[in-house]
Amino acid sequence: MKRWLVLLLLAGMLSACSSSKGNMDKMLDLRSNLLKNACSFDAEITADYGDKLYSFEMNNTADNQGNIRFTVKKPESIANITGEVTEDKGRLTFDDKVLAFELLADGQITPVSAPWILIKTLRSGYIHACETTDNGLHVQIDDSYKEDALRLDIWLDENNTPIRGEILYKGRRIITIDVDNFTFV
Repeated sequence: MKRWLVLLLLAGMLSACSSSKGNMDKMLDLRSNLLKNACSFDAEITADYGDKLYSFEMNNTADNQGNIRFTVKKPESIANITGEVTEDKGRLTFDDKVLAFELLADGQITPVSAPWILIKTLRSGYIHACETTDNGLHVQIDDSYKEDALRLDIWLDENNTPIRGEILYKGRRIITIDVDNFTFV
């Protein structure tokens, strides 16, 4: 009886490892595609400051280096503001509108940089876990190896493309990104 129990446990562990390896392979396939190809996507972003929430929508294009160009779509009050975010700089272009958000994560990020953080982290972040859930593949990744790293929870759909991301700082969700129309270009 004990032998059967041990064999059963071993079989269960091996199948879990196989499933986990398959999930990691999916994540690494996405990473490989992001390193080789440009992509575009729409993002609805919600920044949570604790006492207030800000939401806006952007259209984004990322090159194969991870640099993002964006155009704000909604709300109308800030629509058509464009910008670019790269590893070492950001730039906004606007006429008579102002896009000003308080910094989050002890001054590390602004909500408008969330799509860039999502792509950067998918391209090069430290992967903690990949698991299948009812909502698709759930991946947990740190954006860097630093002590104050941002943690991202990212969900991929059945086509292995991002559909949602949550940026956490010190365990608290500060930004949510709902991704739509993700395509490689």
